Amino acid sequence: GLAIGYALSWLIEAPRLRRYTIAAKDSITIPQYLTNRFLSKSKALQVICAVIFLVAYTIYAASSIKACGTLFNTVLGIDATLAMYVAAIIIIGYTFLGGFSAVCWTDFFQGMLMLGALLIAPIFALALMNGAESAITVQQLPENYFKLFTNWKDVLSGLGWGLGYFGMPHIIVRFMSLRSQKDLKKSARIGITWTLLILIFSVASGIIGHLFLGEIADSSTVFIQMVRKIFPALISGLLLSAILAAAMSTADSQLLASASAFSADVYKPIIRKDKASNKEMLWVSRGVVMAIAIVAVIIAANPNSGTIMGLVENAWGVFGAAFGPVIMLSLFWRRFNFQGAVAGILTGAIVDILWLAFLGSFGLYEIIPGALCSLIVAVVVTKLTAAPTKEVTDIFDMVAAGEEAAE
Repeated sequence: GLAIGYALSWLIEAPRLRRYTIAAKDSITIPQYLTNRFLSKSKALQVICAVIFLVAYTIYAASSIKACGTLFNTVLGIDATLAMYVAAIIIIGYTFLGGFSAVCWTDFFQGMLMLGALLIAPIFALALMNGAESAITVQQLPENYFKLFTNWKDVLSGLGWGLGYFGMPHIIVRFMSLRSQKDLKKSARIGITWTLLILIFSVASGIIGHLFLGEIADSSTVFIQMVRKIFPALISGLLLSAILAAAMSTADSQLLASASAFSADVYKPIIRKDKASNKEMLWVSRGVVMAIAIVAVIIAANPNSGTIMGLVENAWGVFGAAFGPVIMLSLFWRRFNFQGAVAGILTGAIVDILWLAFLGSFGLYEIIPGALCSLIVAVVVTKLTAAPTKEVTDIFDMVAAGEEAAE
């Protein structure tokens, strides 16, 4: 699901989104883009988006910080809460110092480290298993362990993860910030290839790690335990740094995106009435980064906050359900209007949260009913309300014509 969703977002969403954000007054955030897309003077959409950003990103950042605590606690025996605070301070530090540029460069090096570790560890574990060092054999695995299709809910939920990419702000903002339209194809090839490799070897680490280690108490530490068992201290330390890199590269992107959304979409246009200077905006953004990081650490340190995967799943679902259908409609439906966008975002977020709270035991990932309801409501509300103005449709036609000309 993730592989399909990420590839389609690069091939379908990215080309038009970059063109459209330029046409929509050089928008630099998703709320700005959606507001400018409809030439609306209402700030309702920006406020709604900013609130969803702050809530979901705080939960998402908590998962990354929790991963840092788990790593240091498992490997070095350091108190997990203390490790979380240290990790948060480091992430806040370089995000403060370098902003978007620092996040892009650190993400690049962290990504290469992640890829290297995921390539090396399962291959070495597989080689050792052939030497009869595995904890369990294929014959000892539970029945249907390697069965791809279990039931329709699992299959649909797995594919549903791909919907998240179409509405994930910290990923979409990379599409918007591409240096030029010419770089898009090269960027897509690199991004899709890298993600496919990461996904394939992540799954391989889980499957091979289970064979190599047998049953372990905490499945989220399978990579940590596998690396420590195979490699000497120095090498295992380098490979385990990949977990830290993964957590940091996710957290910094989320902190930056949420800070940008609040400062650019709420503070400057609503609180300060467009009177804030660039320096003032910078310090407001830093304040938001600090606030979100503190709350995220508090959530991560709470024993009842759930697993790392659970926190990621919750935040991913809200973003995908709320923004995915609306952004795609805004890019490819000429008739789509402001009222439909507001209704779609609210519906997606509310249905996703209510499904998780009351129907989570059904076994279907909440992003699917959330995205479906968002799409239906956005279309219905658009049909029942006034068509967009000629100025709005002219911009849509210009973007569509420019894409056709480029092709």
